[in-house]
Amino acid sequence: MRKEERHKLILREINLHNKVLSTDLSSLLKISDDTVRRDLKELAESGKVLKVHGGAASKSFVAPFNAQNEVYALMEKKKIAEKTLKLIRNNMVILTEGGTTILEFAKMIPDTLKVTFFTISPQVAITLSEHSNLDVITIGGKLNKNANLHIGASVINELSDLKVDLSLLGANAFSSEEGLTDMDWEIVQVKKAIIRASKKSAVLSISEKLNTVQRIRICDPNQISYLITELNPDDPLLTSYKKNDLQVL
Repeated sequence: MRKEERHKLILREINLHNKVLSTDLSSLLKISDDTVRRDLKELAESGKVLKVHGGAASKSFVAPFNAQNEVYALMEKKKIAEKTLKLIRNNMVILTEGGTTILEFAKMIPDTLKVTFFTISPQVAITLSEHSNLDVITIGGKLNKNANLHIGASVINELSDLKVDLSLLGANAFSSEEGLTDMDWEIVQVKKAIIRASKKSAVLSISEKLNTVQRIRICDPNQISYLITELNPDDPLLTSYKKNDLQVL
């Protein structure tokens, strides 16, 4: 495989899953670890990705407020954000994590809505604070710099005292068989706590992340109430998710 093709595939994996491990890229592309390291070094030096421990991360995911960082699948994420707004009612209590799709949702909230938001994402909190009728409460702890989310025991303890109407979760990978999965152990523990703290949970995911699986399970599909993608709910790709009693939007 030519270097240009490898770089294109690596960028797609990073943009799709926000972060990738060098070992996974080596297995996926059937190339040596040294070749992966060289490719990631070149992509980082050209400003296309950020090198992190064990792999690389999407620049738009780590620093979404930087206008120079192009958000992957932005139009699809805007469409998902618009659909998510249909679930929101006045006086709800909502819990969110972070990510570029949830940031798009936060930007779109109409000023007429009066909602209380809890969030583990400082960037989502800042965006929500621009709406005068929203009450915004941040749940703080150690900051995971690769995802800009608060993690750790203090976050999980605070979440255990909550019971919110709805939680909004991004997806690293979501499968109708394996459910919601991720690769970061600490983030997985916080997402599990978010789901436990919620009467209902919604997964916001571009369709490219469906039918993919990462290493660590967050929850089974039947623990999610809503799956929100950019696709028409009748799209054949979504059929397998409906059998799990998910409401597909």
